[in-house]
Amino acid sequence: MSQHLSEQEIQRRKDLQELIDLGIEPYPAALYPVNATAKEINEQYNDEEKNFQEVCVAGRLMSRRIIGKASFGEIMDASGRIQCYFNRDEICTGDDKTMYNTVYKKLLGIGDFIGVKGHVFKTQTGQTSIHVTELTVLAKSIKPLPVVKVDEEGKVHDGFMNPEQRYRQRYVDLVVNPGVKDIFIKRNIVINTMREFFNAHGYFEAETPVLQPIPGGAAARPFITHHNALDIPLYMRIANELYLKRLIVGGFDGVYEFSRNFRNEGMDRTHNPEFTVMEIYVAYKDYLWMMDFTEEMVEKIALAVHGSTEVKFGDKVLSFKRPFKRVTMLGAIEEHTGHNLAGKSEEEIYEIAKALHVEVDKSMGKGKLIDEIFSEKCEKHYVQPTFIMDYPVEMSPLCKKHRNNPELTERFELMVNGTEMANAYSELNDPIDQRERFEEQLKLMEGGDDEAMFIDQDFLRALEYGMPPTSGMGIGVDRLVMMMTNNTSIQEVLFFPQMRPEKVAEKEGEKKEAEKK
Repeated sequence: MSQHLSEQEIQRRKDLQELIDLGIEPYPAALYPVNATAKEINEQYNDEEKNFQEVCVAGRLMSRRIIGKASFGEIMDASGRIQCYFNRDEICTGDDKTMYNTVYKKLLGIGDFIGVKGHVFKTQTGQTSIHVTELTVLAKSIKPLPVVKVDEEGKVHDGFMNPEQRYRQRYVDLVVNPGVKDIFIKRNIVINTMREFFNAHGYFEAETPVLQPIPGGAAARPFITHHNALDIPLYMRIANELYLKRLIVGGFDGVYEFSRNFRNEGMDRTHNPEFTVMEIYVAYKDYLWMMDFTEEMVEKIALAVHGSTEVKFGDKVLSFKRPFKRVTMLGAIEEHTGHNLAGKSEEEIYEIAKALHVEVDKSMGKGKLIDEIFSEKCEKHYVQPTFIMDYPVEMSPLCKKHRNNPELTERFELMVNGTEMANAYSELNDPIDQRERFEEQLKLMEGGDDEAMFIDQDFLRALEYGMPPTSGMGIGVDRLVMMMTNNTSIQEVLFFPQMRPEKVAEKEGEKKEAEKK
């Protein structure tokens, strides 16, 4: 299939060939000796000290104002932008002015990678700039970048703003929308702060299998694949919980992992089929200790990202200052629906859900019914960080029963802005109780619940060797980053979110345009 080229793309290919004809390699392989960044120069240059007098900087050419034999341009590297001053006679000291007159003025375009050497100075308007004495072509761009214009009032025109394009072509999004890069820098701060917090406590970072013979550790629909050599089905990881607990059995006192998980479920503003979760398990602790640990960690993250525990999210200000509010799940349901579900049968809860106009069906067990009622009627009320605790036993097949009420479990979820951010238990370490709960899950699966848990016989065997009292916690990294960067869409905090095939998206777009007409 032939590639359709725009007029600009055709011209850039001609410019590329002309560079080659001039004997200039448009994609040189040699090392380019960068010794400074735009940010370093802008922040550290001192006009009195005259530092940065022999700099070598590389990046994309992002703007250019040509005035005869001189011009000002702007180079963008990974750290930011720096202005450059180009003078024909400084770059081409001999009679041959080709590098300036032909290469720089005619054959190079916005988006091309160049390297410059020179010294730093201040212009008459006080702008820190590089006085270029040597110019090198590093990579010719044959597809033009979108031209984003900003007017005197700071309004953006002709921006690269269509979400479908931005997520599909993140490489362009990062170049022309500078605020996007800041999101991922903050994401890195979030993850590094968590890792430093765990390491400071002496906990061990582990790696567990992505391909698993049984999709365990969560209630979710898995992706299924096939291993040809073993001739067995394998499942992409929906959670790493059961493997990390095996390590606690093996003698580690604290283990954690930043886990890429996969769930074959719907996609929306808060769900992507591939996502990142951090799970941690600590021996000789319980869920009350883990609540204190979690709120301390989240507070540290807010301070690391924003320098404050107050975080703006949409039109709200979220306070991550410890301590967070604590509410029982059944107490929350009673408060917001008027129904006390304690001691109620599955049939009674089903009828209550129907009366509340919650969408349920007969295949749902007691735990799923309660979860649907809570999700529909309660979650939205918890905007500020709140621990929802003491879940009914039917909802938590891997969780220890409550020490004071066997109908409940020692579990909490951290809710922020009506969304679950973290989930934690006092872990079930009774192998007989665990087997019985897995068997209950099997009955749900046979009844049509395609998100019920499989029985993991090897995990049960591990528990039979003995696991100490343990508390575990999982936190959705993507959702946490959304909160910390004021984004309501998970696609904004993933470099490469899952997308529909491009041709399908194009056809749907054409259909919508036709419907408008």
